[in-house]
Amino acid sequence: MKKWCGAVVLWCGMILFAEAQLQPNNSKPDKDLIDVAGQILKAKWLTKHDTISKKSGRVYFSGAPSLGYSLTSNLAAIFVGDFAFYTSEVEDQKISIVYLDVLYTQKQQFVFRIQNNLWTKNNKFNIVSDWRYYWYPQKTYGLGIQSSLDDAVDQTYSYVRFHQSILKSFKTNWYAGVGVAIDHHYGITQENGSVLLNDEIKRYGIGNQSTSSGLLFHLLYDSRINSLNPWGGAYANVVYRPNFNFLGSDGAWQMVQVDLRRYVPFPKGSQNILAFWSYNWFTFGGNAPYLDLPATAWDASSNLGRGYIQGRYRSKNLVYLESEYRFRISRNGLFGGVLFANAQSVTDWPSNNFNAMAVGAGAGMRFKFNKHSRSNICIDYAFGQGGSQGMFVNLGEVF
Repeated sequence: MKKWCGAVVLWCGMILFAEAQLQPNNSKPDKDLIDVAGQILKAKWLTKHDTISKKSGRVYFSGAPSLGYSLTSNLAAIFVGDFAFYTSEVEDQKISIVYLDVLYTQKQQFVFRIQNNLWTKNNKFNIVSDWRYYWYPQKTYGLGIQSSLDDAVDQTYSYVRFHQSILKSFKTNWYAGVGVAIDHHYGITQENGSVLLNDEIKRYGIGNQSTSSGLLFHLLYDSRINSLNPWGGAYANVVYRPNFNFLGSDGAWQMVQVDLRRYVPFPKGSQNILAFWSYNWFTFGGNAPYLDLPATAWDASSNLGRGYIQGRYRSKNLVYLESEYRFRISRNGLFGGVLFANAQSVTDWPSNNFNAMAVGAGAGMRFKFNKHSRSNICIDYAFGQGGSQGMFVNLGEVF
């Protein structure tokens, strides 16, 4: 589930959207919010599937409509959910996930997003999709780590994304594959902000529309069974994207993303997890369109950089590190907590040098929504530099 900065989420309708659950093998049943709802309402249908074991083809849903608030959006009406299922009943079968996110805000932002991470039987193929439509007024702050909140520019644009890839296993937990990526921004307008910043953006070049169209080449290692809430394992994904004019791209630029994650039970044998994340995003071989440049919270999950508003830092290259400790508060797993810290840096422009970093830190609560898919409602509060702070809400762990 993706970040909603500054949100106060009202998980109304949770009960209406709860469905059958899956009890993992060799796992003592925990308690989740569906159990609580069933007990309060004396609704046995909410928990009647608690004793069934892993079953291929059954869909396990977590999600709800909600209301949110942020400084950039004001009030927002949101529906978010994930559909999890297994394609076989073998012990190491990875869970497939379809994620849906629809929101409309008081500032007339509209987002429709579908993301899939699907695993075929015995994990032979991995199918990854990212389809989006945005109508998106938001602020941008120029280029480089030295950009200031005082120089914010209001931008409005429409955005269509189509990313589709398929990967094949060539060794246990190792995959390689190809895909296509199209990012089209149109109707781009900007206003307000300082003359200097407007000139900076104009010098880089933005125009009223941009198209990036290219191929995706993946090398993936993934030993996690459950990406919603990993209890161990590692993840490493290297993506190379060349963009070509003959595919409709405005420019022939290139991109590399390196996404590394590690999950360590601490203490050993417990379900408390030390999690580590390194995300590195580089562009080269030409200038990427301004809105396709690496930026805070513009990773695929929109979770990079808790403590900062989306798009706070942007440039040609970005590096990011985060660590998080996830721990149980209640013995039945219904409540948990996290502590986390992160650091990010983008290159200055036009020097293209890394000269400083922005750090963030915070804490959060976890509420077990579905004990069998292990999806949590995650509510975090994070602080960044220069007075930056906010609430960040997810369904499923941040990484």
